[in-house]
Amino acid sequence: QVQVVESGGGLVQPGGSLRLSCAASVLVFSRYSMAWYRQAPGKQRELVAQITSGGSTNYADSVKGRFTISRDNAKNTVYLQMNSLKREDTAVYFCNVAAMMWGQGTQVTVSS
Repeated sequence: QVQVVESGGGLVQPGGSLRLSCAASVLVFSRYSMAWYRQAPGKQRELVAQITSGGSTNYADSVKGRFTISRDNAKNTVYLQMNSLKREDTAVYFCNVAAMMWGQGTQVTVSS
């Protein structure tokens, strides 16, 4: 059974940084596109960033220049480096594998 496990969330002050990690127990991880989504209270889940098997990336306009998605195929892991965090980045962040499999989410709270 495939497991998708996120980690790295927490409480951070505005302007701070966090790095999220997502480990996926899939065969041939390198073949899959990976993505991070987030869902704030009372809002729909939205795409934050995605990275293809070839390493191409795409970001939501709201995080461009602040967030960076990357992958380490040897570790079956995708990362989301989040800098210059804002209060509006507060949400549960979910990892998605190949537009099919989801993790349980990790809470990110940006507050002073």
